[in-house]
Amino acid sequence: MVTSKKLSPERIEAIMNFPITYDEDSPKLTADQIARMKPAHPEYWRIEPVKVSISLKIDADVLAWFKTKGKGYQTRINKALRDTMIRAGERQHSRALSDRAKT
Repeated sequence: MVTSKKLSPERIEAIMNFPITYDEDSPKLTADQIARMKPAHPEYWRIEPVKVSISLKIDADVLAWFKTKGKGYQTRINKALRDTMIRAGERQHSRALSDRAKT
């Protein structure tokens, strides 16, 4: 069972600023090594997000394009939004890491 507590902005900042130490037992990994990492038991990492019904106004041509791909257009819109969210989060994370490396 996965449980989490909401983190305050102060706690997130403290975690981001916590010093990282590397040694032979915990070496610094390259970006390539991290990208190739996979969970040992992927079935434990399948956490389904909770779906929420909302009303969303989008441009008619955008909706028409998603609908031309057939059934499941709402799922495809959700995936496009999720992919954008993940890419934005990766950029923020890499920016934080590069800022940390400069100090």
